[in-house]
Amino acid sequence: MKYLIGIAGIIVILALASLASNNRRSIRYRYIFIMIILQFLLAFLLLNTTGGSALIGGIASVFDKLLKYAAEGANFVFGGLLNNGSFSFFIMVLLPIVFISALIGILQFIHLPTKVVTGLNALLTKSGLVKGGSTSTEFLGQSFLTMVIKGIGVLLSKINGMGKLESYNAVASAVLGQSEVFISLKKTLGLLPEKRLYTLCTSAMSTISMSIVGAYMTLLDPIYVVTAVVLNLFGGFIVASIINPYRVDPEEDVLEVVAEEKQSFFEMLGEYILDGFKVAIIVGAMLVGFIAIIAMVNAIFSALFGISFQDFLGYVFSPLAFLVGVPWDEAISAGTLMGTKLVSNEFVAMDQLKQGLTSGTLLFSEHTKAIISVFLVSFANFSSIGIICGAIKALNAPQGNVASRFGLKLLYGATLVSFLSAAVVGLIHQ
Repeated sequence: MKYLIGIAGIIVILALASLASNNRRSIRYRYIFIMIILQFLLAFLLLNTTGGSALIGGIASVFDKLLKYAAEGANFVFGGLLNNGSFSFFIMVLLPIVFISALIGILQFIHLPTKVVTGLNALLTKSGLVKGGSTSTEFLGQSFLTMVIKGIGVLLSKINGMGKLESYNAVASAVLGQSEVFISLKKTLGLLPEKRLYTLCTSAMSTISMSIVGAYMTLLDPIYVVTAVVLNLFGGFIVASIINPYRVDPEEDVLEVVAEEKQSFFEMLGEYILDGFKVAIIVGAMLVGFIAIIAMVNAIFSALFGISFQDFLGYVFSPLAFLVGVPWDEAISAGTLMGTKLVSNEFVAMDQLKQGLTSGTLLFSEHTKAIISVFLVSFANFSSIGIICGAIKALNAPQGNVASRFGLKLLYGATLVSFLSAAVVGLIHQ
């Protein structure tokens, strides 16, 4: 029965995507089928094999060490504010973002020798992964991190049936963040038709930023965070291919990434440290505002209807929670977290999940915990519409207006990506 419900859930999710499709006749089902198979294969390898457990254990160990290093800096400045054994969400979860952001900056600063890059270009051209001519020099002048992102993007473009730009954007969004990625594409942003812009925005909202992966791992089991990152990458392509199908003309399939402005090492480091601190402050401010608003709305709903707003969301989302594999007796509680994430943000829902599991108010099975955790790992919420549209508008006002027009459709698609990833985990998780 579990498998029948899970398969029905995936069919419903794909059907919901199809209902919003711009052109159902142009949907290329072969690529969608290939990517769904890849999702199941990758989920199985990550969740059910010794190699997958070892890989995630290694990644978790690296982030655990990084968080300890980050704690040294945070405790030096803010440690005196805490009593022994007490917990501060801002200090222990958000401030490590500053350190991780600095590391990303260092990777962006590193450049390989020109001879090495030229040899790599020649190898890729010979293998047919990139074309000769102007594209044969596309890695020249790029940082090491950008080269890695572009390389993965080129490989993904052979699988997803989309352009190199769309593939680069999906990988870069998972590293740089949903707003920062558009800065690297500002030269081509004004040339993009609405269809391609929608796909870029969907990928950005469906992923997460590498700078906050460590923060997620303090709230959720690392195995589910890593699994969600991988599944959402392909899920974004699947949903966008259904809602927004199109073919990219090979002549238009140009990927031009803006190189980082030349800075000294310490200029760059200071900039990325401040950027990380800004992210931590912004996330903290949003949590203060959203949690307060939810508390007020809960009180209003309880007074008027005898049920809190979050409980109401639980009933609304419970059928979808059940379809992605959550047992019916846990579906309302799971639906509450899903709805909370959508109307506020993922940190609010993750914190409520962690507190509920710790206090015993949420009696979830490990299977439900896996499904909910994977669902929560993405930027798919109402506030992200403003973040993405604002970032694009700052770089190109007309395109920002275009993105604003399909804001709700963007959130709809990104939310379906989260449900699709959760459904895959619901079928694979033992």
